[in-house]
Amino acid sequence: MLSYIMKRILSAIPVLLVVSIVIFLIIHITPGNPASVILGEEATPEQIAELEESLGLNLPIHQQYFSWIAGVFQGDLGTSYFMKAPVTESIANSIVPTISLAIFAQIIALLIAIPIGVLAANKRGSFADSSMMVFALLGMSIPSFLLALLLVLLFGVQLGWLPVAGFRPLSEGLLIHLQYLILPAISLGAIQAALIARMTRSSILEVLNMNYIKSARAKGVKNFSLILKHAFRNALLPILTVVGQTFGTLITGAVVVETVFNIPGIGQLVINSIERRDFAVIQGVVLFITVLYIFLNLIIDILYGMIDPRVRLDRK
Repeated sequence: MLSYIMKRILSAIPVLLVVSIVIFLIIHITPGNPASVILGEEATPEQIAELEESLGLNLPIHQQYFSWIAGVFQGDLGTSYFMKAPVTESIANSIVPTISLAIFAQIIALLIAIPIGVLAANKRGSFADSSMMVFALLGMSIPSFLLALLLVLLFGVQLGWLPVAGFRPLSEGLLIHLQYLILPAISLGAIQAALIARMTRSSILEVLNMNYIKSARAKGVKNFSLILKHAFRNALLPILTVVGQTFGTLITGAVVVETVFNIPGIGQLVINSIERRDFAVIQGVVLFITVLYIFLNLIIDILYGMIDPRVRLDRK
């Protein structure tokens, strides 16, 4: 397994290089000059040129790229033009709220999706099955920002049960921490719950058509017990894949929800950096998210071998 992990890490290097080139070119050909944004509209061309020189923005684009990527290999993602702080520090300060929100949203999604998917598979073709799949389709159709606004209006404004904006770290207490995360987590988790529920149902139904399941049913094993004890584990691989993908989506897709609830996470950092044309921060965040996706996929592949011994990672 160690050799497999090393192969995956080495194979990720070309992916990261391609991503770094693409994001670097896209950002630098986008209209807007960081020096002009920093100095404001009243700045003279001489002042702008002087600041560009101090920031290294007057260098040819290939020199800027090689200078940046050389720093990346040394663990240096650059320095923010506006915050005058290392990009790694900015990401570290912003990732905690986003990770907390993503984990809580994923827990909510799993608590909703797995029971619904299992029950729908057990009641295949019934009214309950249809109702649950309609719920799943509805959950996938509602945009997260719209659901967020509806939740704020109901639970925050009208009922006053939960705060409508802001973030409190875990150090201030678990209850307070969760109170500020419930509404945004539900907004994010509802869509993912719908997707996981549909995948759970489909995976279990596919396993139920296998011969060993038919043999167990012929021996008199009850249907619900058959699903939980025999079918669910063998249906876990595609479900696990979706769970891993949705967790990555929760992190990258939290931009709008973080804006609605004023959560100082990665989403807010990216939006502010785009408005300021803070190239170094945007490049660093995109590269960090790419690494995170690769790491999640690696964890999922390792879990494959733990859940199903037939998956031989060392032979891939």
